[in-house]
Amino acid sequence: MSRISSNALGALFMMLSMAGYVINDVFMKLVLVDLPLFQSIFLRGLFAAVLIFLLCWFMGAFKTEQGIVHALKHKMVLWRILGEVMSTYFFLEALRHMPIANVTAVLQVLPLTITLSAAVFLGEKVGWRRYGAIILGLIGVLIIIRPGAADFNVFAIYALAATVFVTLRDIATRSLPSSTPSLLISLLTAISTLTMGAIGSQFETWQPMEQSHLIHLLGASGIIVVGYIFSIQAMRVGDVGFISVFRYSALIWALLLGYFVFGDVPLVIEIIGALIVVGSGLFSFYRERVIAKTASQKPT
Repeated sequence: MSRISSNALGALFMMLSMAGYVINDVFMKLVLVDLPLFQSIFLRGLFAAVLIFLLCWFMGAFKTEQGIVHALKHKMVLWRILGEVMSTYFFLEALRHMPIANVTAVLQVLPLTITLSAAVFLGEKVGWRRYGAIILGLIGVLIIIRPGAADFNVFAIYALAATVFVTLRDIATRSLPSSTPSLLISLLTAISTLTMGAIGSQFETWQPMEQSHLIHLLGASGIIVVGYIFSIQAMRVGDVGFISVFRYSALIWALLLGYFVFGDVPLVIEIIGALIVVGSGLFSFYRERVIAKTASQKPT
């Protein structure tokens, strides 16, 4: 597969995963109005795990050359599980108490945090311009969450914590061997989150479910599978720096669904902050393209 086609495919996977995640967020936000957090996580994870198990069975994902156990023994699988479980907790806690567009806007700093993490942990070279873009992006996030404002709460910090663990999840995903099927990783992801939900729900009072809750949870379970599978595929195809930019499509989904489903109208200052975050990320992407082009033109 050529470099261009790989990047195009990765970008498509990323946009599909962002659509899946945001639509899932809408379903979960509707459920969390009435049901406890861990009960909701457990039930969504249970339904999703059953669905992914069936997909694995029918698509032959269990028939790996090295065997399932060997495929999942890679140390990065454990780091990915940690990132997935913790990001799920922090994100959904933030989502319960914040407008969906605000939480999603905070997560748009991810292309920058991934760039920074690649420099620190993977030794990738990052120039001062891209470091400046990272700092500017963080300023944009601070504008969105507005520490010290009357409506500021600790759950804005939870949204930031979620970005840290999503970064860990995606860097770990990038490091997984290509021989490990994406469906198997998705199944392990669902099992790990439902396990967290099962443990946490022991400390909650379970609430009876109505038909609307079941419909929303089934919808969330089905669409989160789309997010799981395509987010894994996206991080395994093409250039991370190119593909990560397409995370910004989530902000469009969140703004539209936040307005039409919940009636959330973002403040002007929040829109400005989101534009700063997106703009800094796009500049970082531009610099990466310039550096790559310059490197390719150097005589060997």
